[in-house]
Amino acid sequence: MPSNKLKETNEVNDFLDNLEHPLMPIILKLRSVILTSDKKLTEHIKWNAPSFCINGDDRITMKLFPPKNVQIIFHRGAKVKAQPKEKLIDDITGLLKWVTNDRAVATFTSLEEVESKASDLKVIVKKWIEFAL
Repeated sequence: MPSNKLKETNEVNDFLDNLEHPLMPIILKLRSVILTSDKKLTEHIKWNAPSFCINGDDRITMKLFPPKNVQIIFHRGAKVKAQPKEKLIDDITGLLKWVTNDRAVATFTSLEEVESKASDLKVIVKKWIEFAL
């Protein structure tokens, strides 16, 4: 199985190396949690933040500004799609705040919070990439 380092891209590494952000430890931990959730995920920079793709389609994007927290946006891409009648996935963790039935946000304000909820976040990522196609 490839290591996390092999899944990271130079584009995102360079972006993060040059990013001045007070919550950098949270950003790095979230990136690691997301990338290790599914070996099919790839990453690049979209909307001035790391974004994660499945089969080349953006599905999970970080929101880094304003720098009071780091948000993980779960979506089905930029193109408008028909809304599902129900929320795209069941979130038994309570991490997600639903914007629409196919768009949700998880918000993190501390590294401790990310570390304590990492396994829940991995479950959400796996479910999301399975159903957000």
